Parts: sequence; C-alpha cells; structure tokens
Amino acid sequence: MCGRQGERDYYEVLGIATNSSAEEIRRAYHRLAFQCHPDRHQETEEAHKKMQKINEAYAILSDPIKRREYDVPRGYGIRVPKFKKGSKVTISVNCPSQYGGYTGFVDKEPVKDTFRFWYMVRIESNGLTAVRRFAEEELEELYD
Repeated sequence: MCGRQGERDYYEVLGIATNSSAEEIRRAYHRLAFQCHPDRHQETEEAHKKMQKINEAYAILSDPIKRREYDVPRGYGIRVPKFKKGSKVTISVNCPSQYGGYTGFVDKEPVKDTFRFWYMVRIESNGLTAVRRFAEEELEELYD
C-alpha cells in the first residue's frame, strides 16, 4: 500500500519499479492480464477483482499525464526532460494542434511545471518558420 490509507500502489500491482518505461509498463500489464484473466480462472469473483486492479493500475500508469499526476504527490522519480535543445522531434498526430505530424527542432531548453515539461519547437514548412509550445507527451522522438 501507499502512504495513504486505502490507496493502491499501482507500481506494486503491476510488479514494476517506479522508474519503469512505458514499454515495461505495457509488458507487465500484458503478462499479468494473460496470467490473471478471469476466463483462465473459471470467472471467480477473486479473479475479477484482481483483473480490475490490474486494469486500473495500467489505465493510470500508461497515460503520461495521469502517471505524472499520480507520481508527483508520492515523490516517485525525479523527472528529467525527454528532449534537449536541438533534438529533432515529430509533433504527435493525436496532438490537437494544426502541426500534428510535422517535424521540427526543440528551440530552447524545456520549462518544467508541476506535471510536465514544455518545449518550444521550431517548425519549418513551405519556407515559413513557426515556433510553438508543446507538452512533452505531444512530441515523439524522431530517429534518423
């Protein structure tokens, strides 16, 4: 259990470390979901409850924003920026910005608020340059 009464430690539920990557979280979830699924255990009430805890933990830890909101009050992990000045990035196609899918460069060192890092990204398109602010979860690393 976490320090708060009645509250689950989602990392413990999935059996992972607090600094686990998104891929490690996904793998732990799939492993546990396969092992603990009620269909494999004659659909007992206990199996349903265990699967519900696993689903709840995964729902929080797999979402970058919810995970940060979960981690910050508990003091889990010191967050470091994912990108540095000059990093080549792609704006996520799921980003609500008109620049979704565009490629650009991180223009300045990121600024941190309580829950995330913010990046100024320089985007060049059709001979024009735009500099826009994006949250870390809206950016994807571009591998050459």
